[in-house]
Amino acid sequence: MKFTWHPFAFAIVLLAAGRGLAQSDASPEFQLLFNGRDLSGWYGLNPHALKGTEAQRATTRAEQAAMTKEHWHVIDGAVVNDGHGPYLTTKSQFGDIELLIDYRTVAGADSGVYLRGTPQVQIWDFTDENKFALGADKGSGGLWNNSPEAPGRFPTVLADKSLGEWNSFRILQIGARTSVWLNDHHIVRHAIMENYWDRKGPLPRHGPIHLQTHGGEIRWRNIRVREIGEDEANGVLAEQNAEGFQPIFNARDLTGWKGAVDSYEVREGAIVCSPGRGGTLYTSREYSDFAVRLEFRLPAGGNNGLAIRYSGQGNPAYDGMCELQVLDSEHPKYAELDHRQYHGSAYGMVSAHRGYLRPSGEWNFQEVTVSGSHVTVELNGSVILEADLGSVTEYLGDRPHPGKGRTSGHFGFAGHGDPVEFRKISIRQL
Repeated sequence: MKFTWHPFAFAIVLLAAGRGLAQSDASPEFQLLFNGRDLSGWYGLNPHALKGTEAQRATTRAEQAAMTKEHWHVIDGAVVNDGHGPYLTTKSQFGDIELLIDYRTVAGADSGVYLRGTPQVQIWDFTDENKFALGADKGSGGLWNNSPEAPGRFPTVLADKSLGEWNSFRILQIGARTSVWLNDHHIVRHAIMENYWDRKGPLPRHGPIHLQTHGGEIRWRNIRVREIGEDEANGVLAEQNAEGFQPIFNARDLTGWKGAVDSYEVREGAIVCSPGRGGTLYTSREYSDFAVRLEFRLPAGGNNGLAIRYSGQGNPAYDGMCELQVLDSEHPKYAELDHRQYHGSAYGMVSAHRGYLRPSGEWNFQEVTVSGSHVTVELNGSVILEADLGSVTEYLGDRPHPGKGRTSGHFGFAGHGDPVEFRKISIRQL
């Protein structure tokens, strides 16, 4: 989703000179969210207070917006909050971004940065012994609202400067995958930020940035953001935890593949299903427990699938462990499908979360992990399916899936006549 910018964004070079920013910080890719003069582009909102009916929520929004001027001020080019009132909230919504932001706080303060409207990259007074039991002694920058044992909940090192000094965050978020640098220390590495509002679902695809206020004065400055496009996002996702992944497609021909080879072609480094053709193209090799990474691109209304532990014969949705849908789910012609037929779903058995595909014509990055009877699908950095197929007892159309208990088989693509493209395909055996 694109976001809109105010005219002050074009003054970034002048402001950078005034703040003494590094040359790289003045890159035209970064846009200012705070102009150093007023709160244009921001309003006040504490999302935790939004309860009750829609009318009650609307009243709360209006009341909190009106409170903003009481508790938030601009002093010496910084946003200053007195420790009370609603959170300062962007009017724009953000998806995959790099966020740069400086803050300075006081003894006893407790704050944070909400991403996509969700708590939070934590800010502590790391000397406050009253909060050591909560983890304040570990320092700022962790994803504190993650589950207790979840990766990233606490920073790997204490990187805070002394109280009264300015600290600098660099935050990179692609899907739910979040990395945090504090004062140039990499303290959270590619951890999934959990959806605080719905633990069973992924982080929202877009949302505002909130600057939390929580009991002590905090100041913010140099707030800049850069939108991350599909190619960069896919590259970052592919670079993380890449050990052990081996290519299974040479980007030139279909060596190592069999099945419906006449229904597929290699075009510009991608495997493409020929229009009007179909069938299952699958690896010569069989796999048991594995993870596969790939990029795919859907034409408008496109339909294909990933064959998992395929037997080599019959329909992979039934004669393999499963077919994971590859589908332009939001196309109008698919409006009436069963929920177990949309993208990422184990076809006919378990539905995936919707809304995480990029628009048709853009490349998506997907990782599938198969371990025993468990299947996990991560799309563009967000986990959209976690399923134990061994526990499934209800099926689309009451048609059983006799192959779902297979413990090994081929990996492949289940073509349905649409020119869906796949590239950069690699597998790691578990």
